[in-house]
This record gives sequence, structure tokens and C-alpha cells, in this order.
Amino acid sequence: MSDRIAIVDGIRTPFCKAGTDLKGFSAQKLGSLVIRELLDRLSIDGNLVDEVIMGCVANPVEAANVARVAALMAGLPERSRAYTVSRNCASGFESVTSAYEKIASGFDDVVIAGGTESMTNIPLIYNEDMTRLFAGLMRSKTGFQKLKTILSFRPHFLKPIVGVVCGLSDPVCGLNMGQTAENIAKQCGITREQQDEFALTSHNKALAHRDKLADEIMAVPVEPKYESVCDTDNGPRQGQSLEALAKLKPYFDRKSGTVTVGNACPITDGASALLMMKESKAEELGLPPLGFVKSYSYEGLSPTVMGLGPVYAISTVLKKSGMELDQMSFVEINEAFAAQVLGCVQLIESDQFAKKELGRDKAIGSLELERLNVNGGAIALGHPVGVTGNRLILTALKELHRRGDQHALVSLCIGGGQGGAIILERAS
Repeated sequence: MSDRIAIVDGIRTPFCKAGTDLKGFSAQKLGSLVIRELLDRLSIDGNLVDEVIMGCVANPVEAANVARVAALMAGLPERSRAYTVSRNCASGFESVTSAYEKIASGFDDVVIAGGTESMTNIPLIYNEDMTRLFAGLMRSKTGFQKLKTILSFRPHFLKPIVGVVCGLSDPVCGLNMGQTAENIAKQCGITREQQDEFALTSHNKALAHRDKLADEIMAVPVEPKYESVCDTDNGPRQGQSLEALAKLKPYFDRKSGTVTVGNACPITDGASALLMMKESKAEELGLPPLGFVKSYSYEGLSPTVMGLGPVYAISTVLKKSGMELDQMSFVEINEAFAAQVLGCVQLIESDQFAKKELGRDKAIGSLELERLNVNGGAIALGHPVGVTGNRLILTALKELHRRGDQHALVSLCIGGGQGGAIILERAS
């Protein structure tokens, strides 16, 4: 039997809407918190850690390699190594699959794979006119030249470029992520009512299973006065209703759209970390694993319908593993948008799509909504883009242990036109 790649355990911060409880924490600080907490809970000497790999999409300008900064802030020795990965929304997957490859190749023995994101602190950027003015001031050598440059200023120079809007837009197809979700809603015939119903279900599941999710969350003292502690996701809404969701106006297509802020995920802050090593190394250290990465896949598709990426990745990962969808205890499809998840479910069950796009004789399988995102998803919990893939893995492995089941499949869409999927196996 081959020496499997084990995920020993993991931890995450609460996921908090941008501008709320975690707004005072940088991405590097959030990353350092989960690294330190993970090592302390497992009583692991930091000298055992060969490398830290962390996903981050909005890498802070003051922490160019945020994984390295977070690792050193967490107290890891200077001789340890670290690097940051970015596969947009799958960055938290990428850290795990990169760690898998490093460990499988024998390059590393012990790796912390995680993700960190402070979407609150994605900056506003000076526009091109203001940037040119500053450049002109720097080139000016005389007082007259400086005055002439200053007098060229116009009020519209102060109109900022909103970094988070740029980051959530695709430069190739020219659409933002919400517009790609609108494309899927139209292509798959998904109604506003269906999207709102799915969003409500996400909130209700997250609230119903909040006690279970607490098992994976560390408490974070809230800056700047540290007079309170945040220890729960603040996205799930008590009392959310279809009536309240129906009142929200379409956000990305004001005239005929169906995607709203209520049936899409919120902008979120958070961090997560997983400890990975070979099964034999875990046994040597006396660490019982949570589970194993059985197989994984990334696939590409048109950026205009990037939300359908999970369908392609799920098809491939099942083929690679020789497994079927009905062998999965449950399936996670990250909830960037309700329209996108419902579109994925529709196409997973479509014989026509399977034959045309996936090279299959029939549909991937049947995916009942009761078996999908069983503890709620990103519409309720939030989606810190560099972190979510990591959270999906952590939540799924702990859920497999609670159920005593063997396999789960986690997947997500990736801005820019990709999909990622991982099959996880519970440790006996």
C-alpha cells in the first residue's frame, strides 16, 4: 500500500464580512494566527515544519510574500521556507495540492497548507491621471515646474479605482463575476425565485449546524482594544426570509438580472491552515490523521461562464479516481452565486451536456440538494477568496468523521474560467 498524503488537522478563523470583526487584521496577521494556533493545538515543534504554503488573492503590498511573513510572525524558525500561491478562488485548494506534490515527491516532509485574505484591506488605488500628476511632481526640478504640475490638477483625479472591484472582474472577457453568474442563470433558465430559495437554504443550514462548525474555528480577540472575542462566522442571518430576499434589487444587471447581494456570497475576511505529511510520518509523530487527499483536478472553460468550472473538474476527478458521484457521502460546490451552483447541479445531471462537453456517455450522476453543501455554504458563511478552498477541505473532513462515512468531494469555480475538485478520504 502506498504511503498516502495525510491531512492531520486544521483550524480557521471565523469568517467575517468585510468591514466587521476582523477589519483590523491584515492578511499576514490572520495567516499567522492560524499557523500558531494549529501548531499549539497539536503540540508541534515549529522546527518540524519544512514549508508553509498559503493561498492569497489580494496579496498585501507591504507583505509581498504573505506566506513567509505570516510564518515568521507565527514564530516559525528562519530556516523554514514559505511561498504564496494564487489560483484565484481556488488558492486555498492550490496550497493543498502544491503541498501534496511537494510531500509526494519527497521534497518536503511536513507542510502547513493554508489561505489568508483580508478583503477589507484591499486598497483604493489612484487613477491614471493622479498617478501621472505625482510622477510629474517627482520629475519637476524647479518651483515653477512644480506649480505648473499642481495647477494641472482636476477634481476627477481623486476618483479612486476600487481594488476589490478590479479583482473581481475578468480582464479577458471584460465581465465581473456577477455578470458571469447572470450568464449562467440565463443559459440554464434559473429563476430569481430558485436562487433566493437556495440562498435561504444556505443560511438555514449554516445556522442549524453552527455548533458543528465551531469545532474548526479558533477564537480571535477583536482589535484594537481586544475587549471582545470573535469565535463564530457572522454571515449567517437569523430570521432571513424569502420575503426579505425578494425585496433586493438585481445588482449586476439592473434591468433584467436575477443575481442580488442576497443570493451571492459576501466579501469576507478570514484565514485557514492544514497540517500535511505522509501517513507514515504522522504515525511516527503519533498524530492520527483526519483524512487523505485521494485525487484532485483542475479544468479550464470560458471565463464568461466561469461558475460552471466545478462540473468539468468533478467529471475529471471522478474519472481519475475510478469513482462515481454516488460513492460520495456529500458534495461541496462553493457558493459564489446561487445561480452558479444551481447551474452546476443541472449540468452534472445532464446527459446532453455530458456527451457534448465532457466526453461521457451519460450524465456525471444525480446530485440531490440534501447531499449538497450540507452545513451551508459561502452565501451564508462568506468567501474570503484565497481561503475558501482550504475551509471546504477542513469542514468536509470533519463532517466525514461525524458521519463515519468514507469519501466526500469538494469543488469550486475559479474566476478567469477554471474549476477545481478534490476527493477526500476519511482516515479509519
